[in-house]
Amino acid sequence: MESRIQRVRAAFASGRSRPVRFRLQQLEALRRMVQEREKDILEAIAGDLCKSELNAYSQEVITVLGELDLVLENLPEWVAAKPAKKNLLTMLDEAYVQPEPLGVVLIIGAWNYPFVLTIQPLIGAIAAGNAVIIKPSELSEKTAKILAELLPRYLDQDLYVVINGGVEETTELLKQRFDHILYTGNTAVGKIVMEAAAKHLTPVTLELGGKSPCYVDKDCDLDIACRRITWGKYMNCGQTCIAPDYVLCEPSLQNQIVQKIKETVKEFYGENIKESPDYERIINLRHFKRILSLLEGQKIAFGGETDEATRYIAPTILSDVDPESRVMQEEIFGPILPIVPVKNADEAIKFINSREKLAFYIFSHNDKLVRQMINGTSSGGVTANDVIMHFTLSSLPFGGVGSSGMGAYHGKYSFDTFSHQRPCLLKSLKREGANKLRYPPNSQSKVDWAKFFILKRFNKGKLSLLVLTFLGILAAVLVKVGYY
Repeated sequence: MESRIQRVRAAFASGRSRPVRFRLQQLEALRRMVQEREKDILEAIAGDLCKSELNAYSQEVITVLGELDLVLENLPEWVAAKPAKKNLLTMLDEAYVQPEPLGVVLIIGAWNYPFVLTIQPLIGAIAAGNAVIIKPSELSEKTAKILAELLPRYLDQDLYVVINGGVEETTELLKQRFDHILYTGNTAVGKIVMEAAAKHLTPVTLELGGKSPCYVDKDCDLDIACRRITWGKYMNCGQTCIAPDYVLCEPSLQNQIVQKIKETVKEFYGENIKESPDYERIINLRHFKRILSLLEGQKIAFGGETDEATRYIAPTILSDVDPESRVMQEEIFGPILPIVPVKNADEAIKFINSREKLAFYIFSHNDKLVRQMINGTSSGGVTANDVIMHFTLSSLPFGGVGSSGMGAYHGKYSFDTFSHQRPCLLKSLKREGANKLRYPPNSQSKVDWAKFFILKRFNKGKLSLLVLTFLGILAAVLVKVGYY
């Protein structure tokens, strides 16, 4: 393992990943891979998650293609040095911030969306000029295999390497030194990744799971709200980190929400949900049994049917859920939607703030209430009057807070995550007289003038006057401290 990482590091040290032209060529090759091998990619995703090819394309491939288009269009602007503001002491110097690659980064993908959650951060890492080790999830075995087969055919084989395997391989991988690690998965493994990274002082981006509360106000279009909640909750059989995890609402709304979601499930998946091409299955038997255990002792208002042989769990709603029950203590990551009655929005805010949260969803016509709930809570992301859609907007950073993770990516935020913003100040060896102000021996007079040069702020309208008088002020300083 160590020798493989060293070969990648040597490739990065050669400098060939740095030129913008090279980065664009690699990203264009990645886009060509997705377009030319679309069928193979879709078949792999379908095989892992019992997902129709149409769903696999709309939920994963289209996002990757959109991200590639965005980066290819904007990368020349992103890599350009950005001028930095200067103070009086550096007025005649050049100051700028130059993004530079971090080095060799490790991306550990997730199994629930095995293509997009691996390739999307890879796009950002390539765009930033890094070398990359890609570790797909072993649970989505078919997608991991196709990535290991295809990526070396289209990308530089020395700079971008896929390493497949299970816990043993990942453990060995984490013993190596990287310049950044991005991990997508559960909180328990996130702690292991962070602990391993700490031994090398490696920065991490952790995209972890968690609860994503959904508050439904009595002042909203309940039909539309329930349709959107149903879509987000049961997509990918509930195996979506930012799916609405549970619903908070006033007691009078509970039965209405149950009924409307029940009707929407029938609209989406038909009378026989098991036969619907749009309804997936749980990834493996271990997760199937874990989700089943969350139903113990609960009041099932709708659904609840299961089939272990096919890992099928029907869309399920739990009503009058006890906030202290197990289903409310851990991320569900399955097609179970608890409803917890609360008296009002204020109680909902207190409830949300007492727990971890990845995303937060609010349904209400009342804009003032929406703002109140956003300002009164904290979460990785917020969507009002819909669910999940903030993930699709590359102009928004995607990430969690607290035990739901740290750091963010998507679009320009991916480029920033995998870049070091290097501050650069270019001075001249001339004008040494002015620099004597900061040399020993010190004096009160020097301190007073330093305060003026460094702390004084001017309005933009006075900038021309500032430039005209700068040399005069500088001369006065030098005269005052006795250097002329």
